Amino acid sequence: MHSYELVFNNDRELYMAYMPFLKKGGLFIRTNDQLELGESVTLKVTLPGQIEPTIMETAVCWITPQGAQNGTEAGLGVAFDKDEKNIRNQIETALGRMLNSKDPTYTM
Repeated sequence: MHSYELVFNNDRELYMAYMPFLKKGGLFIRTNDQLELGESVTLKVTLPGQIEPTIMETAVCWITPQGAQNGTEAGLGVAFDKDEKNIRNQIETALGRMLNSKDPTYTM
């Protein structure tokens, strides 16, 4: 199983990585690693203002390969499979009105 750590220093970084269009939410990980769709990933996430990270099990649901059009960042989107700490709600509370923004993100 693969493992990644994401530390978000501010809400803008979090907005860029958050994937609200997924049923349970998810995050984009900038990486050149090549994983398969559905592959399990352990994710350690520290949200803005938090000291302790949240560890959760996720699954790859989005792949942006190197050299993608428009200079999009290479990486993986992971879906929250088990959101026992309710990280999706924490993220959406932190982002508030930013969720309605038309600003581009790593995935849209």
